[in-house]
Amino acid sequence: MTDPPSGAGTTGRHAPLGIVFTLAGVDDLTFTRILRDLMHDPAFRRPLQVQAQEPRPGAAARLTLVFHPEDRALAAAATQRLKTLLLRHEVQVDDVIVPGPA
Repeated sequence: MTDPPSGAGTTGRHAPLGIVFTLAGVDDLTFTRILRDLMHDPAFRRPLQVQAQEPRPGAAARLTLVFHPEDRALAAAATQRLKTLLLRHEVQVDDVIVPGPA
């Protein structure tokens, strides 16, 4: 995701950014358990949003932590929490895409 020039949208806020985690080799059951934990963890509360793409044949599971640039500190803390949560489920993160500075 990219940040378009000068606050997009009608709210005056910048377009959201996203930190993408690619989780190769995660099965449906493990992915469901991870999502359950995310839903009950206060680190992922609003204004943050988690977008999920379940594992499919030929495509790894993905989790995207979506946030506005002004919420970068919350997103950084949530990223660390997500890493801990994934380790608890013995999930290796194969790829992380982090947006550049705002």
